[in-house]
Amino acid sequence: MVKELFPIAPGPAEDARRSLPLYRDIAWDRERNAPRWQDGEPVFAEGLEAVLTWAVNAVGTARYRWEQFSPDYGCSLAALTGQPYGEDTKLAEAERYVREALMVSPYITGVRVSGTAFSGGRFSMDLKLETIYGEVSFDV
Repeated sequence: MVKELFPIAPGPAEDARRSLPLYRDIAWDRERNAPRWQDGEPVFAEGLEAVLTWAVNAVGTARYRWEQFSPDYGCSLAALTGQPYGEDTKLAEAERYVREALMVSPYITGVRVSGTAFSGGRFSMDLKLETIYGEVSFDV
């Protein structure tokens, strides 16, 4: 019989790590915005780097625009263009769209947003992803 009121149990990230296969994806060169190649073959990334690649591409892909992607993949940020919303509303909606795009992945357990801004018609946002492999930051 357990004598503790709250016995120690694995958390959601530990359960997910046990049940999900190691995530693999094509490695991505973010400066060139293109996949990495070596000797004519694609380079693969695993774990945290692969999840980051997926996240960057998911946020950068317009949702519902491309037939080859499921309706769950991509981000709806383009829907804010030309809308008569105030800046606060646009920032809140942009944050929501990015969270929705990223939380589709079972490898991502949380998204923290900071530094959102519209400047000269450009949108920027700093993100910290909590994944089953650890945390990683990137900007949109």
